[in-house]
Amino acid sequence: MTELNTESPALYRNFCIIAHIDHGKSTLADRLIQKGHLVDDRDFQDQILDNMDIERERGITIKSQAVTIPYTAADGNTYQLNLVDTPGHVDFNYEVSRAISSCEGALLLVDAAQGVQAQTLSNMYLALEHNLEIIPVINKIDMAAADIPGTKAQIKKDLGLDPEQALLVSARRGTGVDELFEAIVSRIPSPRGSADSPLKALIFDCHYDPYRGVIVHLRVFDGCVKKGMKIRFMFSGGEYEVESAGVFKLGLFETGELAAGGVGYIVAGIKTVSDVRVGDTVTGAEAPCTAALPGFREVKPVVFSSIYPVDSNDYEELKTSLEKLKLNDASLVYEKDSSAALGFGFRCGFLGMLHLEVIQERLEREFNQSVIFTAPSVRYKVHLRHGGDIFVDNPADYPDEGLVAGAQEPYIRAEIITPSEYLGNIMGLCVEKRGVQTNMSYLDEKRVEIVYDMPLAEVLFDFYDHLKSTSRGYASFDYDITDYKSTDLVKLDILLNGKQVDALSQLVFRGRAYDRARMVCERLRDEIPRQQFKIPIQGSIGSQIIARETVNPLRKDVLAKCYGGDVSRKRKLLEKQKEGKKRMRMVGDVELPQSAFLAVLKTKDG
Repeated sequence: MTELNTESPALYRNFCIIAHIDHGKSTLADRLIQKGHLVDDRDFQDQILDNMDIERERGITIKSQAVTIPYTAADGNTYQLNLVDTPGHVDFNYEVSRAISSCEGALLLVDAAQGVQAQTLSNMYLALEHNLEIIPVINKIDMAAADIPGTKAQIKKDLGLDPEQALLVSARRGTGVDELFEAIVSRIPSPRGSADSPLKALIFDCHYDPYRGVIVHLRVFDGCVKKGMKIRFMFSGGEYEVESAGVFKLGLFETGELAAGGVGYIVAGIKTVSDVRVGDTVTGAEAPCTAALPGFREVKPVVFSSIYPVDSNDYEELKTSLEKLKLNDASLVYEKDSSAALGFGFRCGFLGMLHLEVIQERLEREFNQSVIFTAPSVRYKVHLRHGGDIFVDNPADYPDEGLVAGAQEPYIRAEIITPSEYLGNIMGLCVEKRGVQTNMSYLDEKRVEIVYDMPLAEVLFDFYDHLKSTSRGYASFDYDITDYKSTDLVKLDILLNGKQVDALSQLVFRGRAYDRARMVCERLRDEIPRQQFKIPIQGSIGSQIIARETVNPLRKDVLAKCYGGDVSRKRKLLEKQKEGKKRMRMVGDVELPQSAFLAVLKTKDG
C-alpha cells in the first residue's frame, strides 16, 4: 500500500463529489478507493462509504464520509487525495455546504442519460459560493441511453462550464478513472494555509464510537492539531485534550497530527455528540485564532412528529434507543410528550420527510423498537387576539379558536426541471398543492425549469411520489425554505363515540380539512372491530362536524324465538334491545387497536 505523505501541503488535494440523487456518486467513490488500493478486492463491497443498511438499500448517502487516498501521479510525486463524500438529498443541504467548504475542488457528476437536474444546479451554485474549482464529469457513458453530445450542450448552457473540459467516465466499469485522478492532481489547487498560524479547523461531521467517544471530522485551515494539545470549540466553548489524531482510510489511521490543509479526525474524550456542532471552528485553547470560520448556523428541524411505543411498557427502552440514536445524529431533536390514547412518548423534530423515515427505520432495525409515528406537521406561527405570536407544531398545543387572530405557515421555493411533455401535468400538481408559479424558463428544446412558491406542509406527504409518477421519473425537484405566509389554519379533531382521540388530531389548511377528515374516518371504520353498540366516527373543526362514518353494531336476533304471534310482542322485544344498546353505548368504551393508528398515520396519501 502506498504510504501517505503528511509533510507537504503542496501534495494535498481536497475535493468532494457533488451530484443529483442517483447519478453514480457512491459508485465513482468506490472506483477511486479501489484504484488507491485502500481495500483488497476480496474485502471490497459496493457503496463502501455507505455503512448503513438503509443507505445501501435505497442507494442514497445519508451520512457524509471522508477518505484519504494516496496516488502516485505521472509526475512521480505521491499525492494525498482527501475525498469528502456528501449526502445527495435536499434534507441534508447544510451538511453538503459544510463538506464543500472543507474542499478546494469538486467533481460535478452529470448522468449521461438524464443530464443536468435540479440538485446538480443547486449543488454547483453552492460550490461556486465557496470558490471551488469545478471539474465536470459525465458519468454512465456505457449506458445504451447515454447522450454525450446532448449532455455536453447542457453543461455549457445550464451550468456555464466548458464542455471540452468535461471528463467521460463509466464509474460502473472503471472507464476514465485514471484520467480523472490526473485531472484532480493537475486542476484542483493545493490548500493554502500557514502551519505557523494559530490552529483554525472546520468540523464538517462527527460520529460516535462507544469506546472512544465522539470522533470529530476536521479540515485544518491554519496551524496544526497534535496529540496532547488542548483545543477549544468556538461556538460551544468546550475545551478538551486531543488523545488521538489521524486520517481516514476506511477506518481510523493514526498519524499523531494533522497539518494545515489536511483532512482527518481527532479523538478528545468527548462523551456527547451535542457538544460538537457541524460547522463549528476548532482552535487552540492556549493560542486561539481571532475569528471563527464563516458559515456556521444551528440546524433547525422543519418537520415534527410524535413517536410512541406500540407497547406502553417499552417506553424506557424507546428513551434509551433515542439517546443512542442522537449520539450518531446530532440533528435529531426530541422532548417528552404524552397522549391519552397512546400513553407516553416523544415529540421529535426532523430535517425533512427522508430524515423522519430514516430515523423510523433505524429505530425498528438497529434497536428492535415497534413504534407509532403521528401524522407529520410543520411549525406554524399563530397570532393571538390579545397580541403576541406563538409557534405551534403539535395539535395538542393549538390554542382555542376564540383566541386565534390568524396563522402563518412556512413556504418553500420549489425548483422543478422536467421534460416539456410532462409540463402540463406537473403544473396541475403544483396548483393542486397550492403552489404559485414565479418563474418558467426553457433550458433547451426538450427541458423546462419551473419555480413555484408553495407551502412546506403540502410537500410533506406525497408530493415527491406524485411528481415522479406524473413525469415517469424524469422530473427532478429541489427546494429551499423561504419565509412564513398567511394561511387559513384549523385544528381537525377526530371523535370516537363522542370522545376526542388526541393522537389523531391534525393541523390542516381549511380547504384540505374535509378531505383529510373523510379519509381518516373511512380508514378507522375499516379498522375498528364491531361492538355490541353503534360507534360513530366523526371529524370536527371546533364544534362543527365535517365528516362521519359509522361502525354498525353486532346484533343478536331477538325475534328468532317468535314464531308468528302478535306484532306488538316483536316490537316490544326490539324496543327492549334498542334501550339496552343505548345504555351500553353510554357506558361502553371503544378501544382503538394499534392497527387503526398505523392505517391512518402511516399513510402516504396524506
